[in-house]
Amino acid sequence: MITVHHLEHSRSHRVLWLLEELDVPYQIKRYQRESTMLAPEALKKVHPLGKSPVITDENRVIAESGAILEYLENKYDAEYRLKLADEQEVLQARYWLHYAEGSLMPLLVMKLIFGRLGQAPVPWLLRPVGGALGKGVQKAFLDKQLKPHREMIEQHLATHLCFAGKRFSIADIQMSFPLMALSQRGGLADMPATRQWLETVQQRAAWHRAIEQGGDISLPG
Repeated sequence: MITVHHLEHSRSHRVLWLLEELDVPYQIKRYQRESTMLAPEALKKVHPLGKSPVITDENRVIAESGAILEYLENKYDAEYRLKLADEQEVLQARYWLHYAEGSLMPLLVMKLIFGRLGQAPVPWLLRPVGGALGKGVQKAFLDKQLKPHREMIEQHLATHLCFAGKRFSIADIQMSFPLMALSQRGGLADMPATRQWLETVQQRAAWHRAIEQGGDISLPG
């Protein structure tokens, strides 16, 4: 049976979501974040980097969100519940699947880090300087870098029901996490099509079952 090594409030929610969409049996091994919000050392017993998500299946250890989603779809979606047949949609889905973590998430992680320079664990004497520095970097660099990404995503979803095109796919599951992070940081205010897409996918029954199994998602602010 598939074991999902599930870290609370993390990207591994996407793995649970896909398994629920495919109606594939699995078990969860739960991990709590440290006080630093980092993953616990125990995860290094599963994978050398000690990160989540990671799954084990038939003595295989598979890490990285996109790799896990592709593996599960290829092995367990024989009924084409989410698997795509149209070549153009396959190409679109593949692009967004890798874009989510390769291009968008690094900017959002940087935004998170610089946004927390005025908070603990930064020493309190340095927090005013750190906070000012963080806001300056975000305004002068990160927000400008994110602008074309936001415009591209909004333009795509304004003309397509889903990231692959007409059909819901693992690309939508993969893109959910960075767009939730962007939404939490106020980045969807002028992105109505993206907000509508996010609301729609979060109404899926499998999304709610994944929340029931893995717990609610509360992303760092």
